[in-house]
Amino acid sequence: MTDVTGASADVLHTLFHSDQGGHEQVVLCQDRASGLKAVIAIHSTALGPALGGTRFYPYATEAAAVADALNLARGMSYKNAMAGLDHGGGKAVIIGDPERDKTEELLLAYGRMVASLGGRYVTACDVGTYVADMDVVARECRWTTGRSPENGGAGDSSVLTAFGVYQGMRASAQHLWGDPSLRGRTVGVAGVGKVGHHLVGHLRDEGAQVVITDVRADAVQRVLDLHPAGVTAVADTEALIRVEGLDIYAPCALGGALDDATVPVLTAAVVCGAANNQLAHPGVEKDLADRGILYAPDYVVNAGGVIQVADELHGFDFDRCKAKAAKIFDTTLAIFARAKEDGIPPAAAADRIAEQRMAEARGSRAAH
Repeated sequence: MTDVTGASADVLHTLFHSDQGGHEQVVLCQDRASGLKAVIAIHSTALGPALGGTRFYPYATEAAAVADALNLARGMSYKNAMAGLDHGGGKAVIIGDPERDKTEELLLAYGRMVASLGGRYVTACDVGTYVADMDVVARECRWTTGRSPENGGAGDSSVLTAFGVYQGMRASAQHLWGDPSLRGRTVGVAGVGKVGHHLVGHLRDEGAQVVITDVRADAVQRVLDLHPAGVTAVADTEALIRVEGLDIYAPCALGGALDDATVPVLTAAVVCGAANNQLAHPGVEKDLADRGILYAPDYVVNAGGVIQVADELHGFDFDRCKAKAAKIFDTTLAIFARAKEDGIPPAAAADRIAEQRMAEARGSRAAH
């Protein structure tokens, strides 16, 4: 069933009536000349202009693209709130295969669509888009971050994303073992691509033992070449989560890494990684808690990248960004303390803190 606009009725129901709704604005974008079909979702501007990346992905249906945009935008509101940024949450998805469909004309058309929102949404890189793409988008849209240093940007945001996850791990160690040091700990890293290989570097610098896996053999080999000692590889994630003596498990690839099949066999005492949306469904975190596994909420510990691209709007300063990303340590500890105090899992505690900050911002606006 569709309405007169041709939009699927279940998409409209998701937007206006479901738990994934509550969004301020959703824009469907099309440019026939370039083949652009995109969705821009703005979940909240309570704390400031919505900030979130652009995902370029071959969705099976338009409804799946809209649902992903809505979910990701909502997640960005919480991430930006917990990172202490003066930004709300937004996300854009471009429907198509980036290897086949991405062209300069399409990216320029997309830039015009973002620019038409007048600064309500600030975009950056995500799955399927890169620094070079943001340089093209920026030619049509000044509300673009994640650009190259040559074009006034911050460049690769994965550096600080990895640093933030490392701080989250240190906070987890402090909370669980009374000492933030990771020396002598064994950490399993699933996915050693853009973020994961930087994370391995931090862990090895501190003297942790690292076990890695990745679907790409060349990514694994690159890390083994960089760290000939202290790093071993296993065949796949199934093997990694079962490694005996694993202290920390770091999912750094795709979402949904923690599900009904993985949690019962996970040997690690802590889960702290860079992947977004790690919990396959809301009940998974209770399963982790029931097994005594400490979960560091993904959108809190992986916020280093968004901290970096947000800073770009003010004239990028790496040291300023790194100092802000270092505070992920304190934020993570505060979440664990709130979780213990309220008798709830850490992700629920993080949600409460983020929602409180957004509610206070809305209340302050209404008072003025």
